[in-house]
Amino acid sequence: MKTVGIVAEYNPFHKGHALHIEKTRELAGEDAVIVCVMSGNFIQRGEPAIFAKHTRAEAALYGGANLVLELPLPYVLSSAERFAFGAMALLDSLGCVDYVSFGCESGDAEVLKEAAELLLRPDFGDVLREEMRLGVSFAQARQRAMERLAGKPMELMERPNNILAVEYIKTLTMLGSDIEPMAIARRGAGHDETAERDGICSASAIRAKIKAGEDASDYMPKEAAALLQIDRDAGFGPITMERLEQSVLTRLRMMSEEEFACLPDMSEGLHLRLMRAAKSCGSVEEIYEAVKTKRYALSRIRRAVMCAWLGVTAEDAAGLPPYARVLAADEKGCALLRTAGKNTTVITKPAAARRLDGRGRRLFELEAAATDLYVLGGYDAENRRGGTEWEISPVIKCSR
Repeated sequence: MKTVGIVAEYNPFHKGHALHIEKTRELAGEDAVIVCVMSGNFIQRGEPAIFAKHTRAEAALYGGANLVLELPLPYVLSSAERFAFGAMALLDSLGCVDYVSFGCESGDAEVLKEAAELLLRPDFGDVLREEMRLGVSFAQARQRAMERLAGKPMELMERPNNILAVEYIKTLTMLGSDIEPMAIARRGAGHDETAERDGICSASAIRAKIKAGEDASDYMPKEAAALLQIDRDAGFGPITMERLEQSVLTRLRMMSEEEFACLPDMSEGLHLRLMRAAKSCGSVEEIYEAVKTKRYALSRIRRAVMCAWLGVTAEDAAGLPPYARVLAADEKGCALLRTAGKNTTVITKPAAARRLDGRGRRLFELEAAATDLYVLGGYDAENRRGGTEWEISPVIKCSR
């Protein structure tokens, strides 16, 4: 029996995600255990998740996952490189994962391995810095540096899921991990596409429909759609940046220059540019527009704003994830947990986090504080109650 890791955000869980899990099982065997590492209440593009993490994790169980673990917040609100590092390190720490399966535009693991090898070359850093001096974005500089070293075009690095796939493979190599990559070609609408393809709609298009009050249930497995509807009816979602904007602006206007300088991924005066915009702009979107440049991509600015609001510093994503926090599990997942965790601390009940110390306690408390801000997007006073991170147990679907 094989154990396969999947890294996802499931924002929300849709038919394309279910298809990915199905294809993964076809390759790994029907008895394979699927372990998902999922972003929590915030996502890598620098936004709140449209529905809470436990709801999305439960939807993943219905969609074929056996165990859903939470990627700690500082890794979520990071570049593709750091996001991939956190996820791969967490899967590797379980000591029982055989493969990591990812949906990507390429679908060719060997081509992706070649790209990862370029990033690991000793001279890559020097070539990258030369390209960065030309004033282009990091993504453009990275692709140009890879093309110079490879002596050929590297169009695959223009696609977001390919980029993450390459970073996953690079990280596994750096960790000396035995986990093998499993590349699955994506079907349906691409990342951020609004059109439907093959009956599959992108997560961003589904979010847009939900925010507009439209019915998006045709694009999700029925169980996932039903779970989201329960949360909508209870006033728990959808959570949007618009509903949280006043809180974000309040926090940013109170921050000092030193606090801005301590944010992740600040360089060459970016913290000053962000601080000036935060003190003067009247909306979060206005901040984005004021700060972004050819060099500073919008996703990077979004993440910086989220980190500022939530109190995430550059030091928080340094090092390995200190624990694996369970969001949901079925019988197979529960069985795996009994054999995993030799090299990491597994947290099932949130009360166990009180026994953490040092960096582990810091990250869990940061997660709890972030949840307290996330729920401010709720639709009535009860939904905006604080302290829930310490109260909500994982979703467990095991027969007694």
